[in-house]
Amino acid sequence: MASTIVVAVTLAVVVAALILAARMVSRVHRIETATRHSAQSTRRLQLLNLFAPGVAAAAGDPRALLTWQPLASTARVMFPDDFAELDRAAGATFPFSRDQIEAAHARWSTDWLAWEQTHDAEYKLKAAVAEQEMRASPGSTVLRSRVDSVEQEKLERYQRRYEEYTRVSKALKKLM
Repeated sequence: MASTIVVAVTLAVVVAALILAARMVSRVHRIETATRHSAQSTRRLQLLNLFAPGVAAAAGDPRALLTWQPLASTARVMFPDDFAELDRAAGATFPFSRDQIEAAHARWSTDWLAWEQTHDAEYKLKAAVAEQEMRASPGSTVLRSRVDSVEQEKLERYQRRYEEYTRVSKALKKLM
């Protein structure tokens, strides 16, 4: 009978130890789950904070997308689950949706057309002033050179700006 009691007590101790171990494993699992959720939330907040300046910059200047969108694409590859959640929360691709990129491209094109008109008007005025001065002093080589330099300056400035316009426009289209 004593051996039966020892076996029963030993069995009870083992069962109690197993129950205690199961409870501890369950608690550790809950702690790990809570820690994982907390880490995910922290990382998502960090991603929001990371891209906030890029979103603001792109709203002010479409060229900012050319820097920030490739960073966003890299981060999306590194943290796909976090970006999927951010996309769901934003209701579109975070941090830059296709609509935002298309709007940036349209704005870039509109800005170009406005610049082109302003540039044309500015240089028509400069050329008119230079030509009027030249008519007032016919035969002046200095004034003739001034008229020519106004035309050259107009062309060079236009070419530089057009090169930038086409480079950025093509790059924005690639992001779409």
